[in-house]
Amino acid sequence: MTAHPVVAPEDAVAAPAAGRGRRGWAGRLLRNPMAVACIVFLGATILFGLSSPWLAPHAPGATQLNAVNAPPFTAGHLLGGDGSGRDILSRLMWGTQRTLFACVVILVSALLAGVPAGLVAGYRRGAADPVLNWVSDVIMTLPGIVLLIALYTLIGPNLVAAMGVFGVLVAPSYFRLVRGVVLGVRNELYVDAAKVAGLSEARIIGRHILWAVRAPVIIQSSFVLGGGIAIQAAVDFLGLGDPSKASWGGMLQEAFANIYSNGWAVVWPASLISLTGLATVLLGNALRDALQVGAARRSLPRRRQELISRAFAAKAENDLPDRSATEEALLSVRGLKVAYPREDGGVSQVVRGVDLAVRKGEIRGLVGESGSGKTQTAFSVLGILNTEALVGGSVVFDGEDLIAHPASRAHARGRRIGYIPQEPMTNLDPCFTVGAQLVHGLRAVRRTSRRAARHEVLALLARVGIKDPEHVFGLYPHQISGGMAQRVLICGAVAADPDLIIADEPTTALDVTVQAEVLDLLRELRDERDLGMVLVTHDFGVVADLCDTVSVMKDGRIVDSGDVRTIFREPGHAYTEELLSAARAVDLDEVGTDG
Repeated sequence: MTAHPVVAPEDAVAAPAAGRGRRGWAGRLLRNPMAVACIVFLGATILFGLSSPWLAPHAPGATQLNAVNAPPFTAGHLLGGDGSGRDILSRLMWGTQRTLFACVVILVSALLAGVPAGLVAGYRRGAADPVLNWVSDVIMTLPGIVLLIALYTLIGPNLVAAMGVFGVLVAPSYFRLVRGVVLGVRNELYVDAAKVAGLSEARIIGRHILWAVRAPVIIQSSFVLGGGIAIQAAVDFLGLGDPSKASWGGMLQEAFANIYSNGWAVVWPASLISLTGLATVLLGNALRDALQVGAARRSLPRRRQELISRAFAAKAENDLPDRSATEEALLSVRGLKVAYPREDGGVSQVVRGVDLAVRKGEIRGLVGESGSGKTQTAFSVLGILNTEALVGGSVVFDGEDLIAHPASRAHARGRRIGYIPQEPMTNLDPCFTVGAQLVHGLRAVRRTSRRAARHEVLALLARVGIKDPEHVFGLYPHQISGGMAQRVLICGAVAADPDLIIADEPTTALDVTVQAEVLDLLRELRDERDLGMVLVTHDFGVVADLCDTVSVMKDGRIVDSGDVRTIFREPGHAYTEELLSAARAVDLDEVGTDG
């Protein structure tokens, strides 16, 4: 279980005025300098085109003899003239309208053809899925430019028809993208909950499924717009456009015909095509990030992170016990603090000065309610916190501070420190067999042959209680039960013969019978290998059954600590009494139900 930030006034770093509060995706987008620059450029380009009827110096087809191949800054012609004596600035303004309109036609036709088909194929499946996939494959095999050239012979220079057809040719990219995302979310629990609540399929697709695909569709649309600018310019450059109307591609074609007489005429349309396409793609990326990172926290400036980390470290040094006490323990955590940046620029601490020690052969329980900071403490030892986390204090493992020496922690992880995660089924890669994953993990931390690693893994699978190791070795994760998957993960954790194991609620997802078997297994492995172990849990029953010592956490602090018998008989904190009372009440309820 993951600890959620607990904000306390005394632990929060001074932040800007609270009135700023949390901003929406628009606020996050406008804080991105690249996005702002792209918005300004694209807005200016749109205004540049829309204002042509009023602000263009000349009509798009007006010619003047003194403007033939005129260089820039000629009187009355700011950007010069083309080979026919027409004003380049005016034609660029009028051509912007045509180019942008063509891009909108491509985008709308691609969205209308691709997104609904992807939603239907991904959500409904059935006969529609293979049929739509076949249609998509056929369309993708068609050569776009060749098809547009053939179409030109039938319809002539019809911009809407040509760009509409090209949009249909682009639609398979939306279809495949949306279908893939929908397949990933159609079986999520919140979708099932919406069905149970009585929502129709149309409402589920419109509210839940479509919302899940919005960010991928937005980023794809930015590429389509950028590509639309290029394809429209290419069509006109090949001479398939309407020569009586200005466009960027048509101007580029005419400029190339006179490139040796007036090289500047090539620069203006080429620059607009390149910069506009680039701006649409960059803006799409920025908008995608603003939508997807909606709940993510903004990283503090690097300098501020350094200052906060130093403050944590200074406090931790003051809290450290004498060295002899630290050396007695296999793992000694002192003054550990973990904080995360907030949207308003401040910092919220989730772990506030945790002290605990684990000796060889000792199992220490770390117990508390959801959000108390248990998992954050365990992850601090492993070094797998979010990259935005600010960590202070010390985590001394076998005499070396792992926070001060990240390279040592990375080397110890998987070799001397094992990890048993909470969710067994989601921590195994569905693409590889159980045996392949265990062998790969073992060989990653120990120099051994594949054959020797296989032999050792099979022996360990038998040791952790799997009756037919050879059979399970060749199975995929979806082919085994949750209890067996947990045994596989325990096998992986002890394969490298570590000195310490961090177990993050290893029995939460298991039924009562399998829980007891797993707890017995952990106890036996501790006795055989003299392992130190940190067991993260919220279940005092597990603590009573397995642990030697226990630390009780609340709001990021350890409020009670000692050997299990003492804590159960004489709890030293009111919160511990509350947890014990709740555990006893649950046991009584279960006994009453069974009786």
